[in-house]
Amino acid sequence: MGMNLILWRHADAEDGVPDEHRRLTAKGHKQAMKMAGWLTVHLPEGWRVMASPATRTCETASALTTDFEIDPVLSTAATPQGLLKAAGWPDGRGTVVVVGHQPTLGAAAGLALTGAIQPWNVKKGSIWWISRDDEGSIMVRAVLAPGIL
Repeated sequence: MGMNLILWRHADAEDGVPDEHRRLTAKGHKQAMKMAGWLTVHLPEGWRVMASPATRTCETASALTTDFEIDPVLSTAATPQGLLKAAGWPDGRGTVVVVGHQPTLGAAAGLALTGAIQPWNVKKGSIWWISRDDEGSIMVRAVLAPGIL
């Protein structure tokens, strides 16, 4: 079974302060719905969603499900190491969708794939789907932006 780690950056959000209360724009809601539609078709059974407590990440996650876990470890101050640990990577089982923020998501993707933090950019509303099989092999299954769906 192994593990599927799906890193999903929140969709387009309003400017403003406080940062934690920024809401999705109309464009952001469309981005979140497009990606949620794709995920609904492709996610294996038994998936779960974790989100940062920020409003924009919760709104993004809500496009996929209302049954998601809000984890303060995934906040705007998250570290790549903390994010991966919260998700259970690499030794967990099943599928975990983590809705979070840049630059943490890109750095976490780099850490999961190369063992080192990388300055990779996950675009707004995009997903990076990383898998580890039972033998420990790691692969990128998908990198998708809502604009191409």
